[in-house]
Amino acid sequence: MSEKHISEVITVKPRTVVGKAVKKLRQTGWVPAVMYGHGIKPTSLMTQTAAITKVYKEAGNSSLVDLLIEGEKQPVKVIIQSVSTDPLKSDILHVDFYKVNLTEMITTEIPLVFAGMSRAVKEEGAILVKNADHLKVECLPTALVSEITVPLELLDKTGDVILISQIVIPDGIKVLMDTQEVLATVQAPRSEEELASLQEKPVDVAPDAVEVIKKEKKVKDEEASTATPEKK
Repeated sequence: MSEKHISEVITVKPRTVVGKAVKKLRQTGWVPAVMYGHGIKPTSLMTQTAAITKVYKEAGNSSLVDLLIEGEKQPVKVIIQSVSTDPLKSDILHVDFYKVNLTEMITTEIPLVFAGMSRAVKEEGAILVKNADHLKVECLPTALVSEITVPLELLDKTGDVILISQIVIPDGIKVLMDTQEVLATVQAPRSEEELASLQEKPVDVAPDAVEVIKKEKKVKDEEASTATPEKK
C-alpha cells in the first residue's frame, strides 16, 4: 500500500476545439480534456486516446501522473480526477486532470480491494455482500496509495460484518466517511423454500400501466366496431 506514482508521462496539447467540433476530434484519435487545480485557471487540453486509456487503466483516480503540456519543459503532477466514457463502447470521451500541490491536502477516492477468503463463505456456503468499492479520503498527494485492502478473513461466521474501523488505513490518509459504515458482510444462503417462493411471486404491475392497457384495449374495440365491413 505504498505511494502510487505512474512513471509513464502523458503528453497533451492545448485545445481550441469546443462544442460539436469535439466529435470530429475524437474521430481522429484524440480525447478532449481539461486541467484545473487550486490557484490555476482551467486549461483546455487534448490527449491521444490510446495513451490516456493505457495510463488510466493503471492509474485510476488515486495515483500521481506526470502530465507534459506541449511547449513546456517540465511535466506537472496531476491525478485523473474523473473520466467520462461511452456507456455502450466504454471508450473515454473526456478527462479531467487535477493539478496537485504536493504540500496541499486533496480530497479523492481510493479503490477497495477485497482480498483473502471468508470462512463463512468457504465452509458455510454464506453469500458475500460488498457494500462499497472505494473510500473517500483526504491526504497529501504524496500519501496516495493505489488501493486499500479489505481482509475477508474477518468474516468468520454468517452475519459477521467488516466496518471501516476494522481495516488498516495507511499513514497520512484521513477517511471522510463514518468509520462504522459496513464495507462487507456475509448472509445465510436462501433455502429452497425461499427460492421457490420468489419464483412463484406474481409480478407487480403499476396501476398506471394497467390503466394504459385498459385504454388501449378500449380504443381497439371501438375501432373494430366502427370498421367498414370488407366488400366481397
